[in-house]
Amino acid sequence: MEIVISLAIGIVFGSGIWLILRPRSFQVLIGLMLMSYAVNLFIFVMGRLAIDRPPLTPAGIVPDPAALADPVPQALVLTAIVIGFATTALYLVVMIGARGLTGTDHVDGEEPDA
Repeated sequence: MEIVISLAIGIVFGSGIWLILRPRSFQVLIGLMLMSYAVNLFIFVMGRLAIDRPPLTPAGIVPDPAALADPVPQALVLTAIVIGFATTALYLVVMIGARGLTGTDHVDGEEPDA
């Protein structure tokens, strides 16, 4: 399973890099989103998902850290999702503004000669 998830993360991240190198603003935006999804998945998987481990300690019991799920990767991914959503909205607004000013969505502001 480690090889499958590693390949999946690599393919998503590689697709994001390929899209970032494209000449259109929307493709660059989608590439950034794919790269952030791949990084989020990587952080989440590095948290070692465990079955039958409670995330919180019950009241009145001395906590044993080895018996609990690690909340840090989950918190990092949740924070990254919120920040990624905000930056995607910002990029989208900037992209729409640039399209209105230049009349094209090419990242250089100029259409390539055909």
